[in-house]
Amino acid sequence: MARASLPLTTFRLSLLLLLGPTTLLGADAGPWPTWRGVDGTGTAPGADPPITWSEDENVCWKVPVAGKGHASPIVVGDRVFVLTAVPSRGQAPSAAADDEPAEGRRGVAADHPLDFVVLALARDDGRELWRRTAVSMQPHEGTHTDATWASASPAADSERLYAFFGSRGLFVYSLDGELLWHRDFGDMRTRRGFGEGASPALSSDLVLINWDHEEDDSFLVALDKTTGEERWRVARDEPTSWSTPLVLEGATPPQVIVAAHNATRGYALADGGLLWQLGGLTLNVVPTPVYGHGHVYVTSGFRGAALQAIRVAAAEGDLAGGEAVSWTRDADTPYVPSPALVGDQLYYLKVNNAILTSVDASTGEVVYGPVRLDGVQGVYSSIVGADDRVYIVGRNGATAVLRHGEEFETLAVNQLDDSFASSPALAGDQIFLRGAEHLYCLGEAQASTPTPSTPAAAEATEASAD
Repeated sequence: MARASLPLTTFRLSLLLLLGPTTLLGADAGPWPTWRGVDGTGTAPGADPPITWSEDENVCWKVPVAGKGHASPIVVGDRVFVLTAVPSRGQAPSAAADDEPAEGRRGVAADHPLDFVVLALARDDGRELWRRTAVSMQPHEGTHTDATWASASPAADSERLYAFFGSRGLFVYSLDGELLWHRDFGDMRTRRGFGEGASPALSSDLVLINWDHEEDDSFLVALDKTTGEERWRVARDEPTSWSTPLVLEGATPPQVIVAAHNATRGYALADGGLLWQLGGLTLNVVPTPVYGHGHVYVTSGFRGAALQAIRVAAAEGDLAGGEAVSWTRDADTPYVPSPALVGDQLYYLKVNNAILTSVDASTGEVVYGPVRLDGVQGVYSSIVGADDRVYIVGRNGATAVLRHGEEFETLAVNQLDDSFASSPALAGDQIFLRGAEHLYCLGEAQASTPTPSTPAAAEATEASAD
């Protein structure tokens, strides 16, 4: 059903005036050029994706994707990009190994080589346009059973695709698949061998990488987007974090914000100088900060709960006990999934559960919640929103579609035959879901279509050379 909405350009201008000094991350590249969308809030301005779908309804196309990866898809122009890690030819993933006996967890051992693969698919029908094996190697460290070796999502601008495979390096391609440059940052050592996951962040001329791990050389680094030359690097006294940096290019001064356990910090975008800091988040910080209404919102939820609303214009020096912290909450906050800012409401989940809270972004007052979402079980995917809807995807293949507003209202709960840990991408009237087995393109009023012929599920070693 068609819905009235502002023209996209008008909506984006209105959004900019509302949000203030934020950055439209790659807005000239496409409708969803990073894993948190065009403005970093998890919301797609002017998007009108479907409300209902199933394996037999509103599936534009569905293609298998080989290997494993929690990297979320991005949409750039007429292309969809996704990353994956595929066992090299003749190899198979190992059985589960006791990598974290102290935690009572079971991990996956790093005892087989992998091909780290970049895929470019046509947005209209899912056919494979190109693939590149960025590197083939055996990981130096295992990963959590619920993680993958390709968990960092790509980012793009109008000219380049930034594919980050963590300890395997950052690989930058033209949108047609030409390798332009790459950088190797060494080997990350993550807490309890839980694996890697922070994604690259972009400004107009920089790509920024958060490298928090268990060694004594955690850092934030800024590279020239065109050449890969290191512009600046700052040391960080942080244990492992999985939080992607947030760029506020229009702030005064322009800055990049990184959430972490010891402190959330704002750094000058020009040279990495420390502008402000605030402690108070739990261990294992995963969610990416969100900006809007003059505030940056940071969250964590591992063995504790924290949500802080920081007024960026007043942020200077140590913010503890100061007026720059407008409000906080200490319950029902997320461990893995990032929150979404839709209009004047901030939506977030409890730990990794389908238990939702919505608060007023300016005051922190509860709009509703915590409320359990029927049919959705376990959530690693981050929340996304369109103009009047909120989408929450569970690992059990179910997606709850809610009406954005002051009253909790479920519009639909949709089920697919896959498991989802990656976050959705919203683009126009489509939603892209990357499952454990398939990549789905869902669009309203589309008849069920057969899976297109594509080599996306073939062994990566059969791919064309760079």
